[in-house]
Amino acid sequence: MISMSPLFSSSAPPSPAELEARIRLHCLPELGPKRLQKLLSAFGTASSALSAPASSWRALGLPAACSDARRSSTVREQASSTLRWLEQSDNHLLMWDSDQYPALLAELSDAPPLLFVRGNPGLLELPQLAMVGSRRASTPGLDTALRFAKSLAAGGFVITSGLALGIDGAAHQGALDAQGKTIAVMGTGLERMYPARHRTLAADIVASGGALVSELPLTSPAHASHFPRRNRIISGLSLGVLVVEASPSSGSLITARLAAEQGREVYAIPGSIHHPGARGCHQLIRDGATLVESIEHILEALRGWQGVSPVVDVPAPVSHPLLELLFAAPQSSEALVLASGWSLVEVLAALTELELEGRVSCEAGRWYAR
Repeated sequence: MISMSPLFSSSAPPSPAELEARIRLHCLPELGPKRLQKLLSAFGTASSALSAPASSWRALGLPAACSDARRSSTVREQASSTLRWLEQSDNHLLMWDSDQYPALLAELSDAPPLLFVRGNPGLLELPQLAMVGSRRASTPGLDTALRFAKSLAAGGFVITSGLALGIDGAAHQGALDAQGKTIAVMGTGLERMYPARHRTLAADIVASGGALVSELPLTSPAHASHFPRRNRIISGLSLGVLVVEASPSSGSLITARLAAEQGREVYAIPGSIHHPGARGCHQLIRDGATLVESIEHILEALRGWQGVSPVVDVPAPVSHPLLELLFAAPQSSEALVLASGWSLVEVLAALTELELEGRVSCEAGRWYAR
């Protein structure tokens, strides 16, 4: 546990008044973790900080927007709503001085002072592997994420991701398919589900013994600035981060960079040089990330944390001439005709059979191995 102000030096739960004061501070605009730490170091408790004169806040270099909002009815109502939320089953609030606060996350200099959790907060202390990637992932990329997550979760790792569309969603679903556990770190408040189409997935995560996590006040909407903050929590909770598919501009690379800065392992799955979604992973590998072609490449580094035995290896054994070509790179039917020497009729018939077996898929006229 990191050394914090006197407020966070004891594991004793705060009084009801102090708890409300912490929540009110947390709801103030422009008051992030480091500014909150500065306040608590100066005043000792959240209650004292709230009652201090505005001039004392200005002397600490805090913006007027923080001190001016302290006594607003909006902030008071947010705090009251949060306290009512905590009375419901499965809703939890972890603070820096809580015995349940995850130790790995506490190592960060900007660790969230408060973490809202719906579901099982105990998961946050278990060995986790983060999986992230493109929101607009290809079908093979989604399949790879699903299979890696399924294998790692079946072996005992908690799969942590960001509940986004694409690779994140596939990673959560893979863990659920294996009857494993998964944590979704959100870039909104827990009462503002984003993206809306993952509402059912979020409910399934909680119902299966997983958890939804956010540092943001409960009703915080989606905002571009929230997601980089979310990413540091994803990497901070985890032993390592696996990037499955990402373009050079993907936010997943931010998560990978944060993981490296936090001393976590960074893994990346390579792809075809012709696939834009592989370029971010290739950049990570050039920068020192571990190239991953199978589950074993991850287990070699993390085996000491959990006795994980791979349920599925990736990629699956190749036993078909067209699959050998497609594992090398996605191709059109016409390109497969030229590469294989088969007739178009033979290629299309074989692809149809492989597609029915779930071993290939077609996107925008190009065939991919699964």
